[in-house]
Amino acid sequence: MRGTLFVVATPLGNLADLSPRAAETLRRVSAVAAEDTRHSRPLLTHVGSAADLISVHAHSAPEALERVLELLASGKDIALVTDAGTPAVSDPGAALVALARARDFQVVTIPGPTAVAAALAVSGLSADRYLFLGFLPRKGGERRRLLERIARSEWTVVVFESPNRTAELLDDLADACGGERRAAVARELTKMFEETRDGTLAQLAGYYREAPPRGEVTVIVAGTGAAEREPTPPDPESRARELLAQGLSRRDVADRLADETGITRNTAYRLVNDL
Repeated sequence: MRGTLFVVATPLGNLADLSPRAAETLRRVSAVAAEDTRHSRPLLTHVGSAADLISVHAHSAPEALERVLELLASGKDIALVTDAGTPAVSDPGAALVALARARDFQVVTIPGPTAVAAALAVSGLSADRYLFLGFLPRKGGERRRLLERIARSEWTVVVFESPNRTAELLDDLADACGGERRAAVARELTKMFEETRDGTLAQLAGYYREAPPRGEVTVIVAGTGAAEREPTPPDPESRARELLAQGLSRRDVADRLADETGITRNTAYRLVNDL
């Protein structure tokens, strides 16, 4: 007999949101693979589970994943949980799920809370179709690219952010999308101080600069409502000349050029050096 990997959604904050099926699964599995064992231990205590806890996070060594797979191979059932919400959604648990499926172990979902759906439901923005981008990079070309992607999106966009960087994100979104774009900020969902505030990006950025949020933050941005038009990449040589004229270093110009035009960084470096 081979074990089953159960992907178990856990509460965002309110323990009453744990489904009876999820609680029963956590009680009967042999072990629980958790993003943060310190965070998950109170949940197991709450449901009366004696399962062993195994740490599986973004920086886990391959040996940690192998340990879970070995337990599955020995016939033991394992539950995968994240700190809050649904595992593998903006969460390192996706790597374990992929390995388990690659080795033909049965993977079963125990659905439940997810901050994406919860925030959309209370935002007042369209959720017929939406784009989820998780956490944006803190800086650099990839952040700029994703901000531009949000600005062009026909559909509502959902992103996660840490509370101390929320105001900065809203400022960047206002610059990219225009300050009048509608948006909402949901924080501490299902917890005592749950709050969802909607308005324009400019209004929300101003509010959270003055009143920095606490807790988990989800930002929802309205779409344009119009079909996207993919921008035509700029001519690499012309763009390189523009950036050099702005006083950027050759390395910075090459990095920007690769991000904006799609050419490789090596090609960009050669082009800039030739100029």
